[in-house]
Amino acid sequence: MSVELLTPEGMFRPVPYHHVSVATGARQVHVAGQISRDGDAGPVAEGDLAGQVVQALRNTARGLAGAGADFSDVVRLRFFAVDWTPDKAGDFMAGIEKAADELAIPRPFPPVSLIGVDYLFEPDVLVEVEAYAVLD
Repeated sequence: MSVELLTPEGMFRPVPYHHVSVATGARQVHVAGQISRDGDAGPVAEGDLAGQVVQALRNTARGLAGAGADFSDVVRLRFFAVDWTPDKAGDFMAGIEKAADELAIPRPFPPVSLIGVDYLFEPDVLVEVEAYAVLD
């Protein structure tokens, strides 16, 4: 296995992700920020944060697969969410859970960050996700 995920003793718990990933391998995969668009660049799940999280992760899975990787190879996920407030956490996590089930994303997740931003690619885009993976 090229990725080891861990949460050392004394680090904040409980969280649905590991705090640390250790990767060995020679091939890095960096998936650019993925948003809620279909293959023809058409919007998916307009106005629906949970739906946009799912579609962005589906697109991320396609990017990983194109490089011969999957979510088990991911060492870090970084999310950007427009106008983030804590009351959006339920919808965000609903999207995460649905995508994790659908796409076989390992749980707990690799290290993950959620960063609130004012604006993304287009006005209808609510979330963007970047993925970093390492392959043997």
